[in-house]
Amino acid sequence: MRGRLINDRLIDDRLIHARPINDARQHLIVALDVSSAVAARKIVAAVGDSASTYKVGMQLYTAEGPQIVRELVAPGRRIFLDLKYHDIPTTVASAVREAAKLGVSMLTVHASGGSKMLRAAVEAAASVNPSLVVLGVTVLTSMDEYDLEEAGARDKILDQVLRLADLAIRSGCQGIVTSARETAQVRSRWATSSRS
Repeated sequence: MRGRLINDRLIDDRLIHARPINDARQHLIVALDVSSAVAARKIVAAVGDSASTYKVGMQLYTAEGPQIVRELVAPGRRIFLDLKYHDIPTTVASAVREAAKLGVSMLTVHASGGSKMLRAAVEAAASVNPSLVVLGVTVLTSMDEYDLEEAGARDKILDQVLRLADLAIRSGCQGIVTSARETAQVRSRWATSSRS
């Protein structure tokens, strides 16, 4: 995997080099964590040309549906669709194909969905848009070790993050999502494995 960590995300080099290397906008993703298209439009207008990539998560997508994504993509903006898909492989694959048709640049799937689901997501993305980047979500930032244990995972958070990150990358995901707490260890792990 050729990529790098940016704001706690291991991002494929295709995203990094889609813009000139000295373009600061390539390092900025503006979260549209609002519940209406009106509020999202206000943020986009306020940001102006300072950014070109916007995150649409569950809140905005549930409130406004795919039309808000179409609207944001139309003038050439890049959209990070952060819906964290997690379901049976065929359902995730179908959802990813629909997201790819919307023109999103990257999207998230839960790595805990397993290799079949992850591979189905990656293959579905590639079948519609080969440049669509699929990111595997490791452990949610809100979870602590008690939460992991309650859900049946006996590992420490870092161990679980590294296990799920390995699974996501082996399954074809172009990057991972993790919290800032694990960034240094994840970076070290991939720096070491990329030299091997």
